[in-house]
Amino acid sequence: MITDPAIQTGFDVLSVRQQFPILNREVKGKPLVYLDNAATSQKPQVVIDALVDYYTRFNANIHRGIHTLAEEATAAYEATRDKTRDFIGASAREEIIFTRGTTEGINLVAYAWGRQNIKAGDEVIVSAMEHHSNIVPWQVLCEEKNAVLRVIPIDDNGELIFEEFTKLLNEKTKLVSVVHASNSLGTINPVKKIIEAAHKAGALVMIDGAQSSVHLNIDVRELDCDFFAFSAHKLYGPTGVGVLYGKKHILDSMNVFQGGGEMIREVCFEKTTFNDLPYKYEAGTPNIADVIAFGAALDFIDSIGKDLVRQHEEELLHYATNRLGEIPGLHIVGKAAKKVSLVSFRVENVHPQDLGILLDNRGIAVRTGHHCTQPVMDRFGIPGTTRASFAMYNTKEEIDALIAGLEKAIKVLA
Repeated sequence: MITDPAIQTGFDVLSVRQQFPILNREVKGKPLVYLDNAATSQKPQVVIDALVDYYTRFNANIHRGIHTLAEEATAAYEATRDKTRDFIGASAREEIIFTRGTTEGINLVAYAWGRQNIKAGDEVIVSAMEHHSNIVPWQVLCEEKNAVLRVIPIDDNGELIFEEFTKLLNEKTKLVSVVHASNSLGTINPVKKIIEAAHKAGALVMIDGAQSSVHLNIDVRELDCDFFAFSAHKLYGPTGVGVLYGKKHILDSMNVFQGGGEMIREVCFEKTTFNDLPYKYEAGTPNIADVIAFGAALDFIDSIGKDLVRQHEEELLHYATNRLGEIPGLHIVGKAAKKVSLVSFRVENVHPQDLGILLDNRGIAVRTGHHCTQPVMDRFGIPGTTRASFAMYNTKEEIDALIAGLEKAIKVLA
C-alpha cells in the first residue's frame, strides 16, 4: 500500500501513477520500477492522447495553409509557444525557439551567436560537471576561432568552486555556459550568482536547463540569463522537442542557424531576407505533433502543481540517500547541499553495468555508465556510476525495491 506522506500535503502519488500507462507493465515478470527519469521521463495519457488527436483530427502543415486543418494545427502549435513562455517566465513569445532538444539549443547558440562574436584570444567558460552537449560545441567553436575554453573546477562534494570561477572571469570572457542541475551528480548550481558575476565581467550566460526545468521553478527574467535551453522529453513530453530561450535583442542580432522554408521573408537569387523572431530560427517543417503534445505536458504539470511535485521528490531523495547509505561498500558520488532528485553511487569492486543488468532482471530500470559526463568521472577517478533518478510518480516502496535488488546483486557480484 502507498504510504507516502506527500499524500497528506495534497499530493496523491497513487492518483498520479494511474495517469502513466507504462507503469502498469511488467519487465521480466516483475512490476516495472522506473528510476531512469534523468534520461527521460514517462508520458501521461494526456500527452499520448494529444499526439493521437493531432494525427487523427487535424494533421496538416502549419503557418502557410489557409484551410481549416492548417489553421487548427497552427493554432495548437503556437499555443504551446505561449504556454512555454509562461512556464519559464519569458518576456515575449518571440523569445521561445522550438528545437529538437537541449543539445540543438546549445549548438544553435554556439553556431549563430558564437561564430559571429567569438574571436581569436577570446575565452568561453564551462564547468567541470557539464554534459558533453555543453562541452563539445564550445570546444569546436574555440578550436575554429582560436579561442580558449576555461573550466570551473568542482570539489569533492560535486559543487562548483565559486571562488575559482570568479578568478577565471576577465575582459576576454565572452560567454559562460553552465548546467543548472547536474545530470550525473544532482548538484543544483548557484546560477543566479554565476550570471551576476559573468554580467559584471561583460560576458553573456547560457544555462543548460535540461534537468532543472522539470524539478525547479524557472523564471528566466528573474535569473537574467541570456540563453536557457531545455528538452520536452524530461518534462513528461515527447522526444524530439526542445526549447531555446534567448533575450529578444540578442536573438535579433544573431546570424541564422539553418536555411530553408519559414525562416525567410523573401528569397531571390540576388538576396534573401530573413523572417522575424521566432521563425528566423525554425527552418523547415517543424515537429508539429510533438510540440502540440508538449503543450499537453505543460498543462499536465500545471494541473499537478510543481511545488507539490518538488516536495514529493525531495522526500524521495532524502529517503533514498539514507537507505543507500545503509549498504556496506556503497559510496554516493555527489553530495552537494542542494540537489535535484537523483542519486549516483558506486559499489566497491562491482562494475556499474553488472549492477544495472541484475537490477533489470528484477524489473528495476536505472542508468549506468558515465552519463555523458566523462570529465566528472575522471574528476572522481571512476569509470562510471549507477544512477537512480526520481519523478513525480515514484514511491518509497520503489526505493525499497531498489535497495533489495542492490543487496542481492552485491552478494552475487562481490
